[in-house]
Amino acid sequence: MIDIRSLTFRYDGAEEDALRDVTLEIPDGAFLGIIGPAGAGKTTLALSVGGIIPHEIRGDFYGAVKVDGLDTADNKLTDLSRLVGTVFQDVESQIVSSVVEDEILYGLENFGIPRDEIEERMDFALGQVGIAGLRHRTISSLSGGQRQKVVIASLVALRPKILVLDEPTGELDPSSSRQIFSLLRSLNREYGMTVVVVEQKIMLLCEFAERLAVMSEGRVVRDGTVREVLGDIAGLEAIGVNCPRSALFSSLLSEKLGREVPVAVNADEAVETARRIIG
Repeated sequence: MIDIRSLTFRYDGAEEDALRDVTLEIPDGAFLGIIGPAGAGKTTLALSVGGIIPHEIRGDFYGAVKVDGLDTADNKLTDLSRLVGTVFQDVESQIVSSVVEDEILYGLENFGIPRDEIEERMDFALGQVGIAGLRHRTISSLSGGQRQKVVIASLVALRPKILVLDEPTGELDPSSSRQIFSLLRSLNREYGMTVVVVEQKIMLLCEFAERLAVMSEGRVVRDGTVREVLGDIAGLEAIGVNCPRSALFSSLLSEKLGREVPVAVNADEAVETARRIIG
């Protein structure tokens, strides 16, 4: 479990807190999406889960973050990284090798993965992320989206208990974005990995995540199932969240019909809702 209690953080030199008294529980095996307007604290929260804050990024840190019972402030980042794999928004800062194969091998060797498992793990990760054909390419020859996939593959190969991803599809086209989210769902369901994703493509996120945490001005202002959170369209729009069109459709129908219409999480549900109403 990820247990966050009264977490407040202010970056060195900043005038305001980036996180303000955040309390959040993320159960083992959850698939949580974190949404909110720019500057809400989403990235700061993601970096706190893996211990990047406060170990690598300094500031005023209050409260506690515990991952699988380990307090992130009291344990070494190397120990935490065996539990939590983090994909930064700036993937360039995570790449340490010049060739794709070496990038994935670097993590496997440093984590002491047995040699008889390394090849299988590398093949699995490259194949699942869809970059098997890039195995022997140099990193410098790759596009931004391809580099993003390499970083994700390097973490998938390590099979951490928790994956935290900050805008993992930012450089990807719609097809590749869906492929990454399908992979995350597979890792979540088949391997029991806890997945935490900060994502702006809310419609795509809502299709795959089970729960949403909504952030505004450094606080978690809403936490619940996707359907529960999307049921408050007015509240989400008030803080600057762009809601999925399917949920907006449900809200509009409720308003026009004068009765509550179940929230449509995706386009298929919206179509089914329209069919039932039309008769």
